[in-house]
Amino acid sequence: MSVFQSPLEYGTRLSSRLRRSVTLVGLSLFVGCAAMIWSIGSRNPYTPAGYVGYMTKGAVFGQSRFHGVQRGPTSPGRSWLLEVTNVSITPYTYSDEFTGEDAVLSKDNLKIAFKVHTVWRVDEARVPLFMERFSTTISRGNAEKDPDAIVKVGYGNFIREPLRTFARDEVQQRNGLEVKDALIPIGDSVLARIRAYAANSPFVITSVVVGNVQYPAEVADAVARKLAATQELQRKDTEIEIERKDRTKREVQAQGIANAMQIIRGQLSGMYIQHEAIEAQKAMVNSPNHTVVYIPVGPMGVPITGTFPTVPLPETAGAAVAR
Repeated sequence: MSVFQSPLEYGTRLSSRLRRSVTLVGLSLFVGCAAMIWSIGSRNPYTPAGYVGYMTKGAVFGQSRFHGVQRGPTSPGRSWLLEVTNVSITPYTYSDEFTGEDAVLSKDNLKIAFKVHTVWRVDEARVPLFMERFSTTISRGNAEKDPDAIVKVGYGNFIREPLRTFARDEVQQRNGLEVKDALIPIGDSVLARIRAYAANSPFVITSVVVGNVQYPAEVADAVARKLAATQELQRKDTEIEIERKDRTKREVQAQGIANAMQIIRGQLSGMYIQHEAIEAQKAMVNSPNHTVVYIPVGPMGVPITGTFPTVPLPETAGAAVAR
């Protein structure tokens, strides 16, 4: 085999080597570009706990489309042009105020301020319906700033105004001073109406509570004065009843004493009084506080008991007594 090559053969071989090198370089550049594009366009969207992810598949040319849902915490793995919008399915408590210009006139034209507290959530089985008909997607930056912005938009679009309308209507059907005593029935009525309204929606309404009722200052002051007057009347009624009971008690005690005195007068005799006097004198003799006891006695040698006249005796009677 000859070691010498013709210029034609040498040029052919050199051209073939150059083509292979260019092909390898081009292939390497293509693979590198493809890997870079893949890394830029592919994502592994994550859905945290308490959320359901609404995933969409993007396209370089054409339209994006719904890809599926995932319940957190999870992620689907790195995929091409895959995006997720996370929707919270945990309960929310929203409060709507009816104050100032939004205060409601009652049936008797009394202006009443109050609040309505609503507990609700999004049905996890209806997240696609929620996203497609009741809310909108938001940018990733806004979602990072406020993860619950999507449900807030949905609540504002579908629940808030009907709920406020139902609450106003329930209050307007009652007299002003009856509202504070009917807060639970009002809340139950509003709950039943908003549940019926949201029956075919992805919103699950758990409870509605009406509270923080406030009346105009002049009405509140009048009610306070009336309450104070009522309490004063009740206090006086109580005092009158106490006096009546005390009078009845004194009458009963007096009647008891009178009855006792009548019984005593009916049963007292001279012998009984003498017996009581002797017992009293015996007690005095045994007492350490007495050393001398003077006992007046009569002809019978016993204490004298009875009632004696104070007028002087006639002379004949005195002479008889001296004898």
